[in-house]
Amino acid sequence: MDKKYWVPSLDKAHHILELIAAEPYALRLIDISQRLSIHKSSMFSLLHTMEELRWVERDKGDTYGLGSFLAPLGSVYFRQFDLVSQFHHEASNVKERIGETLQLAKLEGNQVLYLAKEEAVSPVKLTSEPGMKLPAHATGLGLSLLSTLSNSDLLLLYPEEQLQTMTPNTISTRTELLSRLLSIQQDGYALDLQEAVIGFSCVAAPIRGASGEAIGAVSCSMPQHHWADKLELAQEEICKLAQRLSLY
Repeated sequence: MDKKYWVPSLDKAHHILELIAAEPYALRLIDISQRLSIHKSSMFSLLHTMEELRWVERDKGDTYGLGSFLAPLGSVYFRQFDLVSQFHHEASNVKERIGETLQLAKLEGNQVLYLAKEEAVSPVKLTSEPGMKLPAHATGLGLSLLSTLSNSDLLLLYPEEQLQTMTPNTISTRTELLSRLLSIQQDGYALDLQEAVIGFSCVAAPIRGASGEAIGAVSCSMPQHHWADKLELAQEEICKLAQRLSLY
């Protein structure tokens, strides 16, 4: 294992958690210190920090167990593998109510990765499929996910002012993107108005993890001639679907 960028304190915390998990509320500071060959003063600082972060908890007997902060993390870890099946379960009925195609995606850098699709019966098909990536700023799914990021993160993802365009409607500058994302944050959903594909528009909303972070997004896409009649219904249904798939 390459330890060029190793952080010793994190390594120690990792071993502390392993030990406490194996023997919950059985070990005191001195016991953990001796087991791991870590000096008592260093162990005190580590355990104090971990206790403040709720990684560990100390009972009246000064023994340690795992802290409450770790509980939702385990749930999120296993839930992330189940998000696609949850999407199919929930989105199937939504697709029938709207009569349009629904998609699930997550953010990878400044790209959106499509994970799943519930396709409505239609003579006109979307070209996006699970496994495909598109520029995040050009899609409703991507815009909804980007809207959850901080300005500093966005500047890292978009160091250049000019952005790639997919249609004449695609956002073409970073300045325009940042302004658009502020509006999406306020609305709670994003619209793609023929920005990825001419002839199709969509509405998308982020799926939130246990701590409020975006773990994915869902969208409803439809041919432009359905847009005016179905936008309100699609917006309501997609926001509700995103909420049902969220962990908080």
